[in-house]
Amino acid sequence: MTRTTISLPDPLLQTAKRTAAQRGVTLSVVVEDALRIHLAQADSPPARPPFRLITVAGRLVNPHTDLNRTSELLTVDDEEQFSPRRS
Repeated sequence: MTRTTISLPDPLLQTAKRTAAQRGVTLSVVVEDALRIHLAQADSPPARPPFRLITVAGRLVNPHTDLNRTSELLTVDDEEQFSPRRS
């Protein structure tokens, strides 16, 4: 194991020492654990923003159409595309 010197703000050092005392471990163990956790999180991909479903008002799909049946969706699409337009 290699020894090194780091500079920490006094409040952070005091918190780390207090944590070490509460856990019954050395300050080195607390710093090592914190550094491992931080580096592991840095390696993980960033969190994706939450999915936002964009909806629009109006009548886009017949509520009686079964969206799980591809054949029904194709039929509805064909009817809309090829049926005579009402003016």
